[in-house]
Amino acid sequence: MTTGTTGTADETPLFASEPQFRAFFDDPRWALAIIRATVLEAAHPQVGAALADNSTFVAHPWRRLRNTFLSMRRMFDADPAVREREAARLNRLHARMSGSDTRGRSYDAMDRATRAWVVATLYESAVTMCRLSGQPLDQGTMERMYAEYRDFLAALDGDAGELPEDLNDFWRYFDRVVEDELENTEAARIILYRLFDHLPAPALLGGAPTLWAAGRAVVGPLLGAITVASLPEPYRRKAGLPEMPGAPTLMQGAYLAAGLTRFLPEDWIDAESIIETLSLSPDSDDPRARTATALRARMKRASALLRLLTPLSGDTDPDPVPPTSEAAEGRRSAEEFFRQVLDQTGDGHLDWPDLAAMARELATRLDLDEPEETRLYDAFAAWWRELQAALDTDGDGRVSADEYAAAVPSLAGPALIRVAEVLFDVTDKDGSGTVDADEHRALFRTAFHRDLTITDGTYDRSAFVGDFLSFMSGRRRNTGYDPLLADA
Repeated sequence: MTTGTTGTADETPLFASEPQFRAFFDDPRWALAIIRATVLEAAHPQVGAALADNSTFVAHPWRRLRNTFLSMRRMFDADPAVREREAARLNRLHARMSGSDTRGRSYDAMDRATRAWVVATLYESAVTMCRLSGQPLDQGTMERMYAEYRDFLAALDGDAGELPEDLNDFWRYFDRVVEDELENTEAARIILYRLFDHLPAPALLGGAPTLWAAGRAVVGPLLGAITVASLPEPYRRKAGLPEMPGAPTLMQGAYLAAGLTRFLPEDWIDAESIIETLSLSPDSDDPRARTATALRARMKRASALLRLLTPLSGDTDPDPVPPTSEAAEGRRSAEEFFRQVLDQTGDGHLDWPDLAAMARELATRLDLDEPEETRLYDAFAAWWRELQAALDTDGDGRVSADEYAAAVPSLAGPALIRVAEVLFDVTDKDGSGTVDADEHRALFRTAFHRDLTITDGTYDRSAFVGDFLSFMSGRRRNTGYDPLLADA
């Protein structure tokens, strides 16, 4: 294995043998470890600031989870071309993220030391996961896996120089960063205490809010306590993280129980299938949707029963939609549209990172390369400038929910029309002038919906642009764009 080179399809592959880390993709223990790794990443000031400004993990956590999981699969794929393509995509994505935190310190998602820390947290959390579950890795396995992670970093940065070559030096490096650089950042606090408590239901459980809220009220605090107990003690002390009595025992039991799931049938713990099933909408043409729909119906009945037996107060059960003409027409209120669609980062304001998140999700769904990806981002940037000029009445550089609602805007200006046209062009992969069923499925994860007006099994430019504008400017619900831009 050659560390520090990315390789090509004609050269020595990045991973000379089956990667050790690939065995963890469908390991249920990894669900606990990835939360831990994410907290350690977010505790780094640069990562925390980038997450706070740009990430959709608060408003759309399930979408972020799915995209992160698929990206890691690609980065550890056996095909060098797949790895190189994903590395290039990640670099383009990170190159668009820079700014300053609340203390005026600059951050840059392309900073090499910070990217090395992200890779380091993944490696250290994988090793810790095995230790906590009673299956510690031997020295040889740890060294082989560490070499894989250094190659992972090399695929992104061109070399792995920001991580020590020797594993013993790595542990000293890790302890130093924990002691000297990590902070109790807002992003880390959100992951530990807000995300679990307010985690929205995935699409599969969207019809059972009471049942979801009841389960979340129990599991959320437990996940938070397990994660805190698993973090390095110096960071817990520095950040002042409270430790629930009995949390270490609870953490050990959770990892041990997750480790026992390796005896279950492989189909039951296939992570990709689980994530995709949770994301299915009732209108999907995926064969699993029928099972999901039946399960959703059972969930609704259980939720209704639970509501009768143990009524919940507070915000655990959303208010029913009032029977207004707007609701009857399948339209959102301005406040609902702002919160569910426009405010992608969940910070209560609309600014460029929100529209960049939309462009990022669309480009990810369509697996775009340059220059199509840049065309899409440029179109969204022009739309942001149009919105800012029309709606930012106080000149603070962003649009508040009140500014949006007060304007009662019609957003179908020239820039939004251009966004729709560019989106059509990049979706129409073969340049036929129409979107066929396969191209439609690539964007929406479903073939043509039964109520689409199509001709000869195709979706023409006029219909595509009209549907997009109807969704974005008319605030109409749409069976394609809702799962893409509105759902969690």
